[in-house]
Amino acid sequence: MSISSINPVNGEIIQEYPADNVNQLREKVELTHQSWLDYRKTSWHTRSAGLDRMAELLLERKQDLARLMALEMGKPLKDGVGEIEKCAAVCQYYASQGESFLQDEQVETAAGKSYVTFQPIGVVLAIMPWNFPFWQLFRFLAPALMAGNAGLLKHASNVTGCALAILALVKDAGFPENIFNVLITSSKHIEEVIAHPLVKAVTLTGSTAAGMSVAEQSGKLLKKTVLELGGSDPYLVLADADIELAARICAEARLINNGQSCIAGKRFIVVKEVEEEFTRLFRSHMAAKKTGDPLLAGTDLGPMARADLRDELHGQVKECISQGAKCILGGNIPDFPGDHAFYEPTILTGIQPGMLVYKEEIFGPVAAIFTATDTADAVRIANDTTFGLGAAVFTKNAALAEDIARNQLQAGSCFVNTNVKSDPKLPFGGINQSGYGRELGLYGIREFVNIKTVFIT
Repeated sequence: MSISSINPVNGEIIQEYPADNVNQLREKVELTHQSWLDYRKTSWHTRSAGLDRMAELLLERKQDLARLMALEMGKPLKDGVGEIEKCAAVCQYYASQGESFLQDEQVETAAGKSYVTFQPIGVVLAIMPWNFPFWQLFRFLAPALMAGNAGLLKHASNVTGCALAILALVKDAGFPENIFNVLITSSKHIEEVIAHPLVKAVTLTGSTAAGMSVAEQSGKLLKKTVLELGGSDPYLVLADADIELAARICAEARLINNGQSCIAGKRFIVVKEVEEEFTRLFRSHMAAKKTGDPLLAGTDLGPMARADLRDELHGQVKECISQGAKCILGGNIPDFPGDHAFYEPTILTGIQPGMLVYKEEIFGPVAAIFTATDTADAVRIANDTTFGLGAAVFTKNAALAEDIARNQLQAGSCFVNTNVKSDPKLPFGGINQSGYGRELGLYGIREFVNIKTVFIT
């Protein structure tokens, strides 16, 4: 059996990789554990130096790595370069802050000495998607290595080249052999990997369905999980918002990674009195984005990652239209030479309860505009979802904006007058069907450690 990497621009096979058999998967788990037995004893300085060196290598190789992403999943080169730079930044962040985040905490009790210590737990399995093939892995890997853990990566099959490039980065940065390994396998063997007694925890970024499956498997074995799942992020545009700013940022937010991002803005909830102006400006910004070959400098949006994903998206758009939504931009499969997986920016308006887009996540360059009667109605619509990853609100009223973001919107991250984004310094994750647990910041590095009490009389 082999795993194929396919260029989404033209459908051509980039490379085929022999898949690991069951024995090879077990061997990789065991080798990773053996490497961890020594690595867990390394100093903060050693781990920090490794992360700093990896950041240097990422920056040195960013053009080549960006090209690899463009070929494997269609990300435009400039966006790929930005992704690699962000990976370097998270390595540098944990190299400088990791030791302070995991220092023993003294606690006064009846004991002669008592404290909390944060100890590595061992091998952590990371199951990662294709849409940010480096960033989503590095936001786990950097804190994991700094905490003294080991990692296994089951990446999406279509970005196996990216997975192996990460493996090379870890080795070239001077980390011990086998402290990080890549499992080249389809999803059908992952349950056995999760069940391996030397795998201590699992982190997954992916769909809600995938998260539920992994949570069920891991829960039966009492293994901890961190799940960053789907999202249908609401962006609220209130009556007093800077409409030009809101329209521009909302268009950028919807088209992050060609719309293939959990935290891309997806539901644009606009107070009725500014809806016409917002829709006009928003449509203009969406239409101005150039779709094309991700290897060309002028391209804003590449293809979707796979042809089947594009076809599924188009089917969702057609269903929404049949349910009464109005398509004011796009909605058609473009006629590009050699087209394999392209889909141009699309806008649906007149969204009502019962329509597919009202409840389901749309993973691609398709925006849905909802009409709200007032601010309270906008908040109500925003929270009328099973998801809870990110949200944003646009208004000139700073006090109101902070109250809505802090107290009213139900999501893991709420941003004011800008788009939702992850930052190495801030915890990132969702609630409800968007998952649980946190990555990044202080909270991210403490997810996969043994928070141990030491009590000495």
